[in-house]
Amino acid sequence: MELIAAKKDKIFQALNAILEHEMAGVVRYTHYSLMIIGHGRIPIVSWMRAQAQESLTHATQAGEMITHFGEHPSLKIAPLTETHKHNIDEILTESLEHEHGALKLYRELLALAEEAKSIILEEYARGLIVEEETHIGEVEKMLKRPF
Repeated sequence: MELIAAKKDKIFQALNAILEHEMAGVVRYTHYSLMIIGHGRIPIVSWMRAQAQESLTHATQAGEMITHFGEHPSLKIAPLTETHKHNIDEILTESLEHEHGALKLYRELLALAEEAKSIILEEYARGLIVEEETHIGEVEKMLKRPF
C-alpha cells in the first residue's frame, strides 16, 4: 500500500496521535468508572467501562491501520490530567472534551486521507467520525436536565 510520499509522514503522525489519544481514553474512562458514586452508579460505571473498551478498540484499529501501511505504532499515551473533580456532571464534561478531541483528530486524518486519495483511510476516518459524533450526542444528552 503506497501513500503519496508528501502526505505519508503527516498521515502516520495523525494515526499515532489517534492511537495515543484513544489509549489515554482507556485510562481516563477506567479511572472515571472507579470514581462514580451515588444512586446512578451501576449503569454509569457500566457505560464508562464500555467507553474504555471502545477506546481500546479504536486504539487497536489505529495501530492496525499504521501496520497495514508498514509503519510502527507509537507506545505513547496522550497526556492525562487529573482534575480531582469527581461529580458525575464534571466527569461527563471532561468526557465530552475528550470526545471532541478525538473528533478533531479523526477530521484531521480525513483531510489528509482525501489529499492522499486513500479510500481505505477515508472510510476508516469517516466511520470513526460517525462514532465520535454519536458519543458526543450521547454525552450531551446525559448532561441535559430532564424536560
